[in-house]
Amino acid sequence: MTTSAIVSERRRLINLGYRLLGSLADAEDVVQETYARWYALSDRERDAIESPGAWLMTVAGRICLNLLGSARARRETYVGAWIPEPLPEPTEWITGRPGAEGLDPADRVTLDESVTMAFLVVLDAMTPAERVAFVLHDVFRYPFGEVAEIVGRTPAACRQLASSARRRVRAAGTPAGPSDEQADVVRQFRTAWEAKDIDALIGLLDPGAVATADGGGLVVTHLEPIVGAERIAHGYAEIARVSGDRTTFQECAVNGLPGLVSWQDGALSTVFAFDIADGRIRHIWAMRNPEKLRNWQTG
Repeated sequence: MTTSAIVSERRRLINLGYRLLGSLADAEDVVQETYARWYALSDRERDAIESPGAWLMTVAGRICLNLLGSARARRETYVGAWIPEPLPEPTEWITGRPGAEGLDPADRVTLDESVTMAFLVVLDAMTPAERVAFVLHDVFRYPFGEVAEIVGRTPAACRQLASSARRRVRAAGTPAGPSDEQADVVRQFRTAWEAKDIDALIGLLDPGAVATADGGGLVVTHLEPIVGAERIAHGYAEIARVSGDRTTFQECAVNGLPGLVSWQDGALSTVFAFDIADGRIRHIWAMRNPEKLRNWQTG
């Protein structure tokens, strides 16, 4: 396999890493380590590999599985809630290259139903083995025999892992692709929030809605999720009152679905992702950790 063909596998590896880890930075690290292991092989060892693309995906999957195990330990010391890194439109960012001009398709994550914030949050609640088995089989269409080699379980065990993960996804009712209804709800939410219209905000929120924020201990935000339409409406109205004219909003795509971005005093401050069903917002994810907003800063 030629060098260019090996490099062409980069996009698939980035896509796998982001779905498994919820972090572009970690996905980049996985790709770098995967290629380092490939080039550490002797020419004879590389020539003996029947499918280099499959070899790369297998190695990347195993690295991700190991990282998922250590990530759980790191989360215990994380300040506040941990939310996956949000993605802007592919035309607006390039991973790992702040300030770069031009776009490299190999560095983009394909935006589909498997990268919506709601979907990634469900994945994050799974065990590492469940997550890897489900993503490799249901998203990347790997047969369970190959999944088993990566996860270190039998094909039957991997089938059970993927089935369990599938039930979690169905139970969560994660949204499909973007729709005009979703965009309209986000637009109404923005208008009501800017107007500090508590009644309108309550009407747009599901009674059991949850608002989660991730500041990573680096910026001020609420550490615990806010639960309930009235509490969220009052809390967000208070945020609007305190920030006043210093904050502006823009509607945009976040992980492929309608979302919002806010600026404070002209600087990017927060990216908001929404889970919307039946015309109401079920979950708001507010990403404020600046380390997870690097691709929004360089668009």
